[in-house]
Amino acid sequence: MNDFNHYLETMEEIGFVDSSFYSIVYVTGLPQVHPSEIVVFETGDLGQVITLTSGFVEILLLTNAELRVGTKVVRTGKNFEVPVGEELFGRVISPLGAAYDRGKAITPLRTRPVDTEPPRILVRAQVEKFLETGVTLVDLVVPLGRGQRELVIGDRKTGKTEFVLQTILTQASYGTICIYAVIGQKQIDIQKLSEFFQNNKIAKSTIIVASSSSDPSGLIYLTPYTAMAIAEHFKDQGKDVLLILDDLTSHARCYREISLLAKRFPGRSSYPGDIFYLHARLLERAGNFKNGSITALPLAESILGDLSGYIQTNLMAMTDGHIFFDIELYNQGKRPAVNPFLSVSRVGRQTQTPFLKDVGQEVSIFLVNYERMKQFLHFGAEVGENARKILALGERLDIFFNQGAGKTIPITANVILLTALWAGIWNDTRKEDLKREMESIVLGYQTDSNYKKQIDDLVASSKIFPDLVNYIRRSPEIIMDKLRRAR
Repeated sequence: MNDFNHYLETMEEIGFVDSSFYSIVYVTGLPQVHPSEIVVFETGDLGQVITLTSGFVEILLLTNAELRVGTKVVRTGKNFEVPVGEELFGRVISPLGAAYDRGKAITPLRTRPVDTEPPRILVRAQVEKFLETGVTLVDLVVPLGRGQRELVIGDRKTGKTEFVLQTILTQASYGTICIYAVIGQKQIDIQKLSEFFQNNKIAKSTIIVASSSSDPSGLIYLTPYTAMAIAEHFKDQGKDVLLILDDLTSHARCYREISLLAKRFPGRSSYPGDIFYLHARLLERAGNFKNGSITALPLAESILGDLSGYIQTNLMAMTDGHIFFDIELYNQGKRPAVNPFLSVSRVGRQTQTPFLKDVGQEVSIFLVNYERMKQFLHFGAEVGENARKILALGERLDIFFNQGAGKTIPITANVILLTALWAGIWNDTRKEDLKREMESIVLGYQTDSNYKKQIDDLVASSKIFPDLVNYIRRSPEIIMDKLRRAR
């Protein structure tokens, strides 16, 4: 962007700061300025027009500067645009498109408007492709589709970020472009995220758009829009994009601060009346299209497991489902702490094969029965043989679903492990040995191409889950031979 003097000569209009209140600046003059236009102050600071009245122009400041009354300001005649393209891979950039990391300056070959209209229905397509996360519980019970908008919600420090990082690891291995928007978080968290991508050798397919808690409100507010604009660029090239928005509750608080400073009338919880429209318009830009897709995983923070908060219910209403990370499950040591009974994926099931649908329904029904049996035990009820089998299988299923941060498991490997559990292969195995043996099977699947092909062909040829269970029950050597070699 050019300097103050260039725009003064080009636009031949000038304004003056009349007053300022933190990130909100009131300017007189600039008779032909239009909403959302970028303005430049003589100090070199940038701002964006948010309101026009007959007497003044209301501007959102995009820097931490303290402007004095009388400071000159000029129009640029442009709305806000950010650099897009392959040169952003592996970089951490600010919402303005500048280098946030210590790398070389970004010289944009092309730019794209940050705020655009959501695509109309005629260019959209039905969500039909399965999106693998690498997280066992999610892939089997709460499956996601490519182009879906799925809310990830839960209390602080319950594993939401770990889940989206596992999803990025899985999708990056399939060539999906991954964009992570860090909205108003700590500098150290941004650095750790960048190091995670570097250490796992996926930086060349990831882009981080970051704003820290010390950045001005205007920059924090722009962060998800910049990330979405970059995602739209790659989507228009026919590519699949995974977009993480971490998190929209912080974004809502930032917008509330801006609105209160601008003397907007407050609504529920002091949020402005257009906060629903703001987030809905943003998320509507994601989806599955005839040319490419944007899968959006917005994060939201709950308080003490309460899902009825204003922003939380807003986001649940405008997305295609939600994955709930339960603080109680987290405190019990379950990883991931996903509550399958309070999580939902409205379009994920339609992306699965009939066989995977059957597997998911079988597991979901069993989890309901298992939970009911555990409730009976709380009352000291005596249980029969069938109930004991359900409880024993449920305990092994808990071990199967337990998955540490940074570990991803292919969906086919998950299916064969689940089938082995259902077939009773590990009925006599000690619980402390069960996880180690499962990890041996997964390692063999990932490192032995012949074994991988054998498992893939077996699962692909199965029409319903009971058929595969019966096959493994008759031919347990598929599992046991691999375990013997691993030992």
